Amino acid sequence: MDAPPSSPRTLRAPSLTAGVALILMGVLGALGGVVVLQGLVTPGDAARTAADIAASESLFRAGVAALATVAVLDIVVAAALYALFEGVNRAVATAAAWFRVAYAAVLAASTGHLALALDHLDDPERVLAATEAFASVWGLGLGVFGVHLLAVGWLAVKADFIHSAFGVLLAAAGLGYLADALGPILFSGYAVPAALFTFVGELALIVWLLTRGPRVVLPARAHSPSG
Repeated sequence: MDAPPSSPRTLRAPSLTAGVALILMGVLGALGGVVVLQGLVTPGDAARTAADIAASESLFRAGVAALATVAVLDIVVAAALYALFEGVNRAVATAAAWFRVAYAAVLAASTGHLALALDHLDDPERVLAATEAFASVWGLGLGVFGVHLLAVGWLAVKADFIHSAFGVLLAAAGLGYLADALGPILFSGYAVPAALFTFVGELALIVWLLTRGPRVVLPARAHSPSG
């Protein structure tokens, strides 16, 4: 005798969870990356970098905490996107989730270098070295994040509840991050981040997650015969 089909499933919870988390990540990432790192770190100038961080130590600590929080939220987004796309292809959705978790681990490890810088404010060279280590490790992690976006892009193209254009834009964003991770290694003159031009897919996904995703209802799926 066949079991009755399952009830229709809404994507409201994973869509809103991922969308809200991504917005929070954007705000916290701006605090940690733009306001703190770009505002307090002067590349190649150890004395000024150490002096600026010491003068704004509370702000720097807030930036480090913000980046650490982003790493945690990355794991939340990984789980939410898995729930969103696992019905499309469970193997690819699982791989996409693990690549994002791996990126979160890289981000957390690189942020640890910044935390160590606070213990050596009396040694400008070590402070500058810590910020450079953060940039190097995080930069390589962008390649892992790029693979994650490529996988999510593929899932979006295959899914019937989201327009394939979102998948193409996400794949383009993934390629941009891969270029930014590998470009400095392969080309000594690589200077303009590709992600500055390919991030549109990420923004488009956030808009979809918060507006269209919560209204998606997937049809019920029949269970396998019980025997």
